[in-house]
Amino acid sequence: MHTPHDWITTPITADLLRGALEVEHTEHGVLPHRLPARARAQCADGQLAMAEAQPSGVRLAFRTRATAVELDALRTRRNYVGVPPRPDGVYDLLVDGRLAGQASVPGGNTLTIDMSSGSTEKQSGPPGTLRFTGLPEGGKDIEIWLPHNETTELVALRTDAPVEPVPDRGRRVWLHHGSSISHGSDAASPTAIWPALAASLGGVELINLGLAGSALLDPFTARAIRDTPADLISVKIGINLVNLDLMRLRAFTPAVHGFLDTVREGHPTAPLLVVSPILCPIHEDTPGPGAFDFDALSTGHLRFLAMGDPAERAGGKLTLRVIREELADIVARRAAEDPNLYYLDGRGLYGEDDFAELPLPDQLHPDAATHRRIGERFAELAFTGAFADRGD
Repeated sequence: MHTPHDWITTPITADLLRGALEVEHTEHGVLPHRLPARARAQCADGQLAMAEAQPSGVRLAFRTRATAVELDALRTRRNYVGVPPRPDGVYDLLVDGRLAGQASVPGGNTLTIDMSSGSTEKQSGPPGTLRFTGLPEGGKDIEIWLPHNETTELVALRTDAPVEPVPDRGRRVWLHHGSSISHGSDAASPTAIWPALAASLGGVELINLGLAGSALLDPFTARAIRDTPADLISVKIGINLVNLDLMRLRAFTPAVHGFLDTVREGHPTAPLLVVSPILCPIHEDTPGPGAFDFDALSTGHLRFLAMGDPAERAGGKLTLRVIREELADIVARRAAEDPNLYYLDGRGLYGEDDFAELPLPDQLHPDAATHRRIGERFAELAFTGAFADRGD
């Protein structure tokens, strides 16, 4: 058992964090951001602010001989009126790349959201502490992956031996952008979200810009990707544009071109993979907007509905099928001048047979088992194809 004087407190600085594009100093500690301040300043949307501040794919990473680690953190979790509380956010401990422990932090803030009225109530609470003990002796790489679905302010890091940043292992960096499915939706833990699983199988370092409800071809997101060092890039486009009913086909095609043009300004030759939506039956041929199913909500279940009319496709409304066809055409036309641009049909990650076996519980988001399947499929398809390491 360690007494307080045994602990070494190490300041939490950017060189101990991976997967964050920026670190904000708060009254409590540091808050990792997945979009830079300049991007955040260009959009006042509360959904985006919540999503980018949830540290999906962000992890503390350091080398140490410590056998015990403590982390103080202040969480902000969300509850929905009428829906059973979400599970506590999970911290995954990796030792030399292998899962060695899991824990949650007590206390923290709670946002209670009433979806019928749109109101939000915040209840403040104190930081909590998680502790991992009994770690192997000797030098080792430690990663603590932060909860993908809880805003997390890091307050203090304590160990029983000094820590230092992990040296560069020469692994390629994969930057991925997508929707709540890429963010992690209903995955079991931060290393079990499909991009983290795929990154582990592909032997790459992940930067996850999966932003729940916010994969909307925003120019500031394209600039963030442009300005972030990366060896491999993927952008998963479609579902949020449909369920927000954000734009018509006339705007969609130039917006995709503009997004890809911006990314290419910073990464002119990196493998760039455009991924279309996975199967989502409610929106395959029915446009948005999407909406909460209040009948299901009245029974304590969270489900989504598609509220558009299939006939509106003739007027340019987007469906997933329309988006897949257009993305495939855009990539085919651009690939003539961009040999490192690739297309992946999202139904290859999760299609009709998968839906029959592993249906989407809320009609929109995959569950934990489906995250694993999508991660394994992506690794199989991308890291033997567009992202294959050709040694150059």
